[in-house]
Amino acid sequence: MAYQMHPDMTLGKVKLKVSDIQRSLDFYLNIVGFQVLWQDEQSAELTADGVNALVELEEIPNAILTPRRTVSGLYHYAILLPTRKDLGLSLKRLLEHGIHVGHSDHLVSEALYITDPDQNGIEIYRDRPRSEWPYDENNQITMGGERLDVDGVLLEAEGHSWEGLPTKTTIGHVHFHVADLQKAKAFYCDQLGFNLMMHIEEFGALFVSAGGYHHHMGLNIWAGQGAPAAPYNATGIDFFTITLPNQDEVAILVKHLRNAGISVDEHRDTAWVTDPFGIRIRFISLNNG
Repeated sequence: MAYQMHPDMTLGKVKLKVSDIQRSLDFYLNIVGFQVLWQDEQSAELTADGVNALVELEEIPNAILTPRRTVSGLYHYAILLPTRKDLGLSLKRLLEHGIHVGHSDHLVSEALYITDPDQNGIEIYRDRPRSEWPYDENNQITMGGERLDVDGVLLEAEGHSWEGLPTKTTIGHVHFHVADLQKAKAFYCDQLGFNLMMHIEEFGALFVSAGGYHHHMGLNIWAGQGAPAAPYNATGIDFFTITLPNQDEVAILVKHLRNAGISVDEHRDTAWVTDPFGIRIRFISLNNG
């Protein structure tokens, strides 16, 4: 029986490599709305609820700024907000600070797109209720790219003040440039056990998830077929986290991956795997986040 990713998995902390920690902190705290959970001179963990780290920043000595769409790696990570009102407050905050904001209505969600000072892509979004998500005749999720109702989103925020990210903010999904879509599908679906939710061949992208979510990972070849991995000292993603319900589920996954010939490093209760494109994945259980 093929391995299936546990339907109750969630995404946890994303670690980013940056060139100037103080500049990044100013952006992430004062514009995006995180709080500091922990920091030293070169690193910081950021939180929305004061307990759980969602983003970690690390300043890399002699960092190389990675130009957009040139290497395999981060396209964006996505901050999921609880309500449309929260999305409106974030949009208002971004516009007040002169941040360039892309936006789209994906039918399953409404999304804002920005970049941090090191050109790391960030999506800030809210989901529509699952009962409203559209599917095609093959039962694949339909995610469009319609124009966002900006006025309607901002209207939701009227009469409310921005107080940073709400406590129920999570990491909703991650989206990567990869070198080869077939290899990406083989790894994330056939090995990690995610379900294919949508594959748009002419668009050069596919979307996978567990538990029926519209997508936990987006994978695209927009940096070019065969896009190389980023140099170690380049800005961008260091790792992202998949959280499983308990340590037994981590052990089951590790055994499956090793049986498939995939290298797994274990340190205490954490398992580490690198995908075919140089992107590191951290696996933990819910109690060890």
